[in-house]
Amino acid sequence: MKKIFLLAFSFLYIFHLQAQSTFVPFNTDYYHLVDRYEIKKGSFAEHLFTAMKPYSRKGVAALADSMILKQGLSQVDRFNLIYLLNDNSEWADSLDNKSKKAIWNRFYKTKADLFRLKDNDLDTSKDFDFHLNPVLHLSVGNDGNSQKRPFTNTRGAEIRGMIARRLGFYSYIAENQAIFPFYAQQFITDFQAVPYEGFWKTYKDPTGTSITNGVDFLTARGYISFDIIKKYVSLQFGYDKNAYGVGYRSLQLSDFANNYTFLKLNTKIWKFNYSNLYTQMFSESSGTNRLYPKKYVMFHHLSLNLTDNLNFGFFESIAYGRDDLYRDDTFELAYLNPIIFYRSLEQNMGSQDNSIAGIDFKWNFLKQFQLYGQLVIDELVISEVRAGNGWWANKQAWQLGFKYIDVLNIPNLDLQVELNTVRPFTYTHFDKPRLSNYTHFSQPLAHPLGANFREILAILRYQPIPKLSLTAKVFSTKMGRDWDGKNWGSDILLDNTTKELEYGNRVGQGVATNLTFIDLTASYQLKHNLFIDLKQVIRNQQTDFASRNYNTNYTALSLRLNIQQRLHEF
Repeated sequence: MKKIFLLAFSFLYIFHLQAQSTFVPFNTDYYHLVDRYEIKKGSFAEHLFTAMKPYSRKGVAALADSMILKQGLSQVDRFNLIYLLNDNSEWADSLDNKSKKAIWNRFYKTKADLFRLKDNDLDTSKDFDFHLNPVLHLSVGNDGNSQKRPFTNTRGAEIRGMIARRLGFYSYIAENQAIFPFYAQQFITDFQAVPYEGFWKTYKDPTGTSITNGVDFLTARGYISFDIIKKYVSLQFGYDKNAYGVGYRSLQLSDFANNYTFLKLNTKIWKFNYSNLYTQMFSESSGTNRLYPKKYVMFHHLSLNLTDNLNFGFFESIAYGRDDLYRDDTFELAYLNPIIFYRSLEQNMGSQDNSIAGIDFKWNFLKQFQLYGQLVIDELVISEVRAGNGWWANKQAWQLGFKYIDVLNIPNLDLQVELNTVRPFTYTHFDKPRLSNYTHFSQPLAHPLGANFREILAILRYQPIPKLSLTAKVFSTKMGRDWDGKNWGSDILLDNTTKELEYGNRVGQGVATNLTFIDLTASYQLKHNLFIDLKQVIRNQQTDFASRNYNTNYTALSLRLNIQQRLHEF
């Protein structure tokens, strides 16, 4: 990664840099608004390829600006579009972001920012923009399975801005203490990892007493971004997350795992968007006072707008690590090649790294609908697929989804339905598998459930008045779990040479598990990015073993400022 870092900053020195946007942090509710207005627009938005996340603030502002003056928008739509413009005011043309009354004539002069400094506030600088905002998430809940009452206590701050309209920057830091619902506690116990997070320790109360199932962790993210060639080639270097796909889940790369160090090169030419993502990750999450073994995962994603409303993408990745006298840090320079198939490189190096490829698509039509999907191929032998004999190494995953906005012409009632299937052993590998499987910090890089499952989910969102959003989510999953040391292809951390069967493998093999997950949430926006949430989660897990059957009935009340909901949808 040192070589990557030096390469990134050699670009800074060689090229005359141009303005570059920062990005909207991962937030499913926020991203839904962006997707909704792209569908409603009827054509793809400028500066946005929504198969790549996070979304650029410049692209979100351009989409909102293009929609705000359209006829026939509901009162709620106009509220949402103004919200998006105010939240990305450095790039917006149409604004309503002045606060009626600033605090001490200095703070919250604009609706979206505790403190903002821009070029016209300075005497000697031009084109400078700086935003500072607090981050707060306080929640308390009730879960009959937990010994202690679940809660979340997050306090932090984020900054973002641009220097001379050439260099974008972002930083986020927050301190967290929490007791999660029991099923999330069980995930932490099983994988020694907090969902979405990194290093953690047991939470202690003010007296120094350890709290059962309580976790204490620090979250930090940050990056810089700039254009190498104006409008065409941009570069981002930092410590954060990325994702590919337009579905609620991603089978290519999601935001479920911990943050990681990355360098992203993005090229936009005509109707093409090409992303090169180079990352340094870690194979494990347990243990202290030692250096975790490093691994590297590289990604290519090519996205093409075939028409104004039809997009097709190609994806490939390779994951690997090297056991070099306990250093585990050899970086393969060949994988820096931005325009080559990783599989061919892997074969020519004589290595056995873990390469994955796939395709994705989305089609927006009639200004109300979107059809989308993904296909991921970990390994594929056509003759074995045709034989239909359940060969273990036919490792594929697929997704098909549908979005319908303004259902039955009811304004701001939106429906999403999605099917996800992942065959056993997909994303797994062999020979020190944690260095080459599709995980980071003991967490899946794609779907939270790993592999060996079928899932159908439905999400219904309704915004009856501007500040109130009602969301109902239902997930129904059939999966097969590993048990008693037997590897049926669910836990992607396991070495796939320990598989139970060579042939006869099928989705759901192993310990049959049926999972039903329901989330009912009402969110009210008190002020810009200040929300109060009332949540009800009902989760039912039934398996062949009574000791693994959990019925969860979890209720929570939350106050959030400049942060998304903390979701445990697995």
